[in-house]
Amino acid sequence: MENVRMGVIGLGSMGTAHAVHIAQGQVEGMTLSAVCDSDPERCRWGREKFPEIPVFENAGELLASGAVDAVLIATPHPAHPFIAMEAFHHGIHVLTEKPEGIDVLTAAQENKEAQKSGVVFGIMYNQRTNPLFRRLHDLMQDGTMGELLRFQWTITNWFRTQAYYDSGSWRATWNGEGGGVLMNQCPHNLDIWQWITGMPQKIQAHCQISRYHDIQVEDAADIYAEYANGAVASFITTTGEYPGTNRLELVGSRGKAVIENGILRLSLLGKDVRTAIMDEEECMPELPVQTVEVHQTEPESGHIGILNDFSRAVRTGSALLAPGIEGIRGLSIANAAYLSSWTDSWVELPLDGERYLRELRKRQERCRTGKTDPANPHRSLTGEYQERWKVRW
Repeated sequence: MENVRMGVIGLGSMGTAHAVHIAQGQVEGMTLSAVCDSDPERCRWGREKFPEIPVFENAGELLASGAVDAVLIATPHPAHPFIAMEAFHHGIHVLTEKPEGIDVLTAAQENKEAQKSGVVFGIMYNQRTNPLFRRLHDLMQDGTMGELLRFQWTITNWFRTQAYYDSGSWRATWNGEGGGVLMNQCPHNLDIWQWITGMPQKIQAHCQISRYHDIQVEDAADIYAEYANGAVASFITTTGEYPGTNRLELVGSRGKAVIENGILRLSLLGKDVRTAIMDEEECMPELPVQTVEVHQTEPESGHIGILNDFSRAVRTGSALLAPGIEGIRGLSIANAAYLSSWTDSWVELPLDGERYLRELRKRQERCRTGKTDPANPHRSLTGEYQERWKVRW
């Protein structure tokens, strides 16, 4: 295939940005061929912005139209897996916005249908394009850091106001987003966590509902995790602190890595620390350490990088940087954190998806409709990527 005809389903803030950048020719080997939204006002925006392509008010009609080879799904979270599975049945390639879905049971079915269909399935994990995260991922994969001992990430620079949460009725509800900061702001971070370290074995978490905002879901979360080898991890996040922190620290048996302020600082040991513990004759020796600094001199390619990667995979069969089936991993951590907080207990992974869904539905049944700012419900329709979607140090 020389050119991928892409349809964008969902013309919210993210969908409009994706559609505009594809239409402007910023993605190699990809053209915008159709857009879709269930909101008549957003469809009107689509017809004015892209008069040369069809605009659909129903995703099923777009998928059956023959107008596209692939779709980018940018709807509210709960619809992601169901639109994707319908696309798979039509033999249409799928790039989904994060998260893959709101529960692991549905995501597992989505992955099964994707593999059965044989189409390309990607997820918009744009922070995998960040050079510092990629470098640390590679250092863990090639053994430079040794075996994981400890991982800690404080990511609290996700500040949001009440006006943000009131900007859409689907925001900050169990029905609309399937959660709060872990399901909206942090899917990228949860993915990077597991991408670098692998999946933990069990989780205990405390998720605070409406600590800072008038919302129905968590705006602060603290997660503690343990791995099969005894390694531990902690993850701290909130949308209620300002100024926030973005600091990742990883300790391996052969060194330490810290990512903060756009710099990866490495402290590498000449031998495994566990060997030094047993073999060194001094009680408190100073071990030789090689220090390396890697600066992020250029921004990550972000959304355009993932779009180019997806286009290349569809056209040439190359491997994806962010396969859609891997979306279940970060989602598993989020679901496990919620279940742990709800039950005040440890939760083991792989997660019992049926148990989680039962507990989620209890909260969805009690969920009231979210607020929408009546003055300007579509104020975020800019057609541009905004700074809040980039890695911010």
